[in-house]
Amino acid sequence: MEQPGCNVTGLEIHSQNNPIVKCPNCRTEFASNIAVLDHLNNEDSCWSNEPTYRLPIPPGFRRADNTQAGVTGQYHARSGYLFGRGRNILEKMEDHDADQKHRRKINPSYPFVDQAEWQLAEFIAQRLTQTNINKFLKLDWFKTRPRPSFKSADQLFGWIDLLPGGPEWQSTTLEFLNYTTQRPIELIWRDGLEVAQDLFVNPIFANHMIYDPHLVMVDAEHEYGEFFSGERAFFIQNKLPEGATMVPIMLASDKTPVTRLTGGLEMHPIFLTIGNIQSEFDVHADFQTLLHARLFHKCMDIIFAKCKVAMKTGEYMPDPMGYIQHCFTPLIAYTADLPEAQLIACVAKNASPLTMALQKDFGTSLLFPPRTGTHMLRLIYELCARIDPWSVPLFQREAKALLLSGIHQPFWRDWNHADPRHFLFFGDHPLKWCKEVIGEEELDARYKAHHKRVGTCHFGSGISHISQMTCREHRDIEQTMVATIAGAVCLPTAANTTPEFVQAIRVLTEFIYQAQSPVHTDSSLCAMVESLSEFHRYKQAILEVGAQRGKKGTIDNFLIPKMELFHSFARSIKNNGRLIQYSSDAKSFTLQVVQILNRDEIMHCFNLYTLLQTYGTPLLNAITTEDNIVAETDPTLAWIARILPDQQYRFHGPRPVRNHFLKEILSAEAKAAFHVTIAPDRKSFTLHDLQDTYSLPDFAAVLTEYINKIPRHGPTTSWTCQGGFVRTWNKFRIQLVSTFQSRVVMPSQIVQAYPPSEAFPLGNCDAVLIQSSESNGKTLITDIYIAQVCCVFQPIAKKSHTLPPCLEAAPLLYVQYFQITSTPTQEPGVGMYRVKQIIHQDTTGQLFRPGTIILLTDVTCAVELIPVFGSKLDRSITATNSMEVCDEYFLNTFSDKEVFHTMHTDIM
Repeated sequence: MEQPGCNVTGLEIHSQNNPIVKCPNCRTEFASNIAVLDHLNNEDSCWSNEPTYRLPIPPGFRRADNTQAGVTGQYHARSGYLFGRGRNILEKMEDHDADQKHRRKINPSYPFVDQAEWQLAEFIAQRLTQTNINKFLKLDWFKTRPRPSFKSADQLFGWIDLLPGGPEWQSTTLEFLNYTTQRPIELIWRDGLEVAQDLFVNPIFANHMIYDPHLVMVDAEHEYGEFFSGERAFFIQNKLPEGATMVPIMLASDKTPVTRLTGGLEMHPIFLTIGNIQSEFDVHADFQTLLHARLFHKCMDIIFAKCKVAMKTGEYMPDPMGYIQHCFTPLIAYTADLPEAQLIACVAKNASPLTMALQKDFGTSLLFPPRTGTHMLRLIYELCARIDPWSVPLFQREAKALLLSGIHQPFWRDWNHADPRHFLFFGDHPLKWCKEVIGEEELDARYKAHHKRVGTCHFGSGISHISQMTCREHRDIEQTMVATIAGAVCLPTAANTTPEFVQAIRVLTEFIYQAQSPVHTDSSLCAMVESLSEFHRYKQAILEVGAQRGKKGTIDNFLIPKMELFHSFARSIKNNGRLIQYSSDAKSFTLQVVQILNRDEIMHCFNLYTLLQTYGTPLLNAITTEDNIVAETDPTLAWIARILPDQQYRFHGPRPVRNHFLKEILSAEAKAAFHVTIAPDRKSFTLHDLQDTYSLPDFAAVLTEYINKIPRHGPTTSWTCQGGFVRTWNKFRIQLVSTFQSRVVMPSQIVQAYPPSEAFPLGNCDAVLIQSSESNGKTLITDIYIAQVCCVFQPIAKKSHTLPPCLEAAPLLYVQYFQITSTPTQEPGVGMYRVKQIIHQDTTGQLFRPGTIILLTDVTCAVELIPVFGSKLDRSITATNSMEVCDEYFLNTFSDKEVFHTMHTDIM
């Protein structure tokens, strides 16, 4: 494999001196990149005068109007030059075959008769086996009706395979000399550079691209978001030729067992995206692990060989708008768990893959110097000079003495600016400690008793039975762990969990939440580091209650590799921007996988091409000047929704976020949008019936009081509490704008207000946060209230009558307030508000919870209340009654990251 300015010997890449650079348009040779720029800027340039297009603005500079003030910044001065015009991925489909190009001018769906036949072909190819397709085409139904132009499954798949598509999947068989395997080793792969080019040129991402390093300042603080806003983006850009554009490579991997129909195979999938887009051996066991590791690095060498060349010499690529840019492909992120991180960094299991810390250092609060790639390569090369790497026993023994894993050719060794200390990311949480302290039976009972909220996971069977947790299950448990364990009795000592133990769990959870924020500033990073420091101050409490246990019993130390890695997060965020969070017969199996993957890619791309061509729509996805508030959706669906909304059904993707801010009820400052269904759940209710159905004896009284306080600015309505009717809803939706990205609409949340029923004898009602702000002339005083929504209703106007605007504009809520008994500072262990029900006694001695009426738009957000379970859970408390029978509750600040950020910045 040879490319201009660089050649590859085996898989080692060597640069040539004074490489020749060719103009991407006319292919004239020049001595440098700058000479190409001078050539293109001449009056007789080969760059034709074509219409120019807008380029997208990075998200750091795109804010809602009310948050734009104070945001400044600048772009890198020598990045992202344009070198002419090329063709994007859809336009290139027209260049695939000259004969087909001519035919598709007449019929965009060629070789199929028309778009309808293509839709039929796509449907049966994706859903029917080859045998069933042949049976379908032989049905008697076709004896009296036109048959499709394809006569068999072979012909159908043959046509699809000839369609233009993206980078091809291929299969390569690998083997070890002198080491045998039970079955062939198959690498199913696509060329990494071709994948990066395919992503970079794809027009569906046109509105979501970033091309230049940029500094974002919010007031006086540096804001770290996407990679291009981090310090390392500027460092790498400064090392590249003038006008170069970075196409940062971001990888993730996780070994996956493939057990069905494949004889227990394992796959090691590698996922690739680019930072421009806005997130088996029959030998000794030790040698088997080493050979597996070497195999992984060999496969990565094969996949990303061209990416390494592009990082050295550059590659001219058209972007989604067709502009040609001089692109370089640094590896800037690799998301992996700890074993894979050590595999990638080539370190032994008792060493950190990111820093110089050793196993004995893992429990300290110190930040050790970084373990640089240069240092690792020097150790490896010196060892290889002394010992043949394929003298495996000897090489591995000497490697262990140097804290190396025994890999002799790391895939990143010849990838410029690739350094594991910069591109590895991890994550974990302390569930195991809580299981050891509280006991599985008690912990399960507490999770079962959580109130059920729509949109959140409820562990109705507990959590101890889950043997392999998904990332989402980890997250859902993490969200409620702190409040759930507060006050619980330890095992086996029967002493209450100390505030210090809960505080250690809480501040570690805070650290994880802060680290996972999509946007950071210098002050937020300081707060994150302080949370980690606070954990180290309180971590001894975890050891004191015996929470740190292993296979042989209690452990009296924190020699945990992942704990040490947390110290590198702040440095990594400053370098690379926010942490990457993403939340798999052998031979015939391999060939089938390759064919299926290729056909799936081809059909998706051809489907989009034929749709746009059939309707005469440009193959360029124009940059839009969007509204201040936008809903994030799948980029293909977003493009089609804008230009051909009636054709959205043709494509599958994540369910779009419905933007209630466009048509629904808005709060006074338009910070929240509310939605109730057009048809209520109960169309007409007298107040007496409502009081009985909802068990709200004071409803009529508080509604009368509310109406009497309404200013009368118009004709008096004849609606009264005595003779009036109301309609009710069992729930409403509230939608907020992201607290991190003010132009992004979050998915709406459902707030329930169900009356008592057989399933929920005391009702099923959620809690909300209400904020009110008043000015005393000097400062703005904000009060917060927590309330349970017991009824969503609206008075019904009689015929020929009208309601006052405050009754007609939006539904009303009957709520019952909670009293705040302690603040987060008064609860240092849990660090949450503690609230209790307000109980009154009527003249007959009957206890009841008083209610009041508020506007729907008074609600700030939905919140989660977790009962204060105490030392041991009362087993009469269940998910059906926990919101009614408990005395006190914690306001859970970890219910989601948006609530966490709001509670820690706007309220606390």
